[in-house]
Amino acid sequence: MQPVLHTSSHQPAERLRVSEIFISLQGESTTIGLPTVFIRLTGCPLRCQYCDTAYAFRGGEIMATSDVVSRVGDYQVKHVTVTGGEPLAQPASLLLLERLCETGYRVSLETSGALDISQVDTRVMKVMDLKTPASGEVDKNRFENLKYLVPRDQVKFVICNREDYLWACQMLEQHAIDRHCEVLFSPAFGQQDAATLAEWIIADRLPVRFQIQLHKILWGDEPGR
Repeated sequence: MQPVLHTSSHQPAERLRVSEIFISLQGESTTIGLPTVFIRLTGCPLRCQYCDTAYAFRGGEIMATSDVVSRVGDYQVKHVTVTGGEPLAQPASLLLLERLCETGYRVSLETSGALDISQVDTRVMKVMDLKTPASGEVDKNRFENLKYLVPRDQVKFVICNREDYLWACQMLEQHAIDRHCEVLFSPAFGQQDAATLAEWIIADRLPVRFQIQLHKILWGDEPGR
């Protein structure tokens, strides 16, 4: 079955299909633990086998970018994360990121790395996946995106098994990723034992940050948390 993006050629350029907007603690990246407003956009061109947000593939509410920014303001926090799905599947996400930055928020983007990030506002902190073999979507990686990353950005590997770990180590060395930005290794929830992954990282002295999804420790797979 072909993946559905849920964008439309006749959808106005300043409107987005939004799955949900909510406040929680940032569960990943270098801002982990900070109160953050999450804007989850609908649609994704990938189907990673460990995806925990499949409910965002379809549906959602059509909103003007100005209304999204206004809704964020109701929560009265500084940090905002635009996520999905895959946010960049909707062209208007670029405008949303720009307007959030202009409003004064500290903005991060969670993206699969399968779509072009070159036009993302330079004020945005990009958290970009490189999909491992066990994700089922390794062939979707857009390695040319790496040249657009800067030191505050992060590349994330979700590790499902030992083979994924070895592949991620190879990518780390082959592309010298840690010389350009921070690198995150995260165990796939329910698939890779976290302590084992931590010990692999220590044994190999990898220049990466180990992370566990804080929100899943606190609330499990509960949507909107």
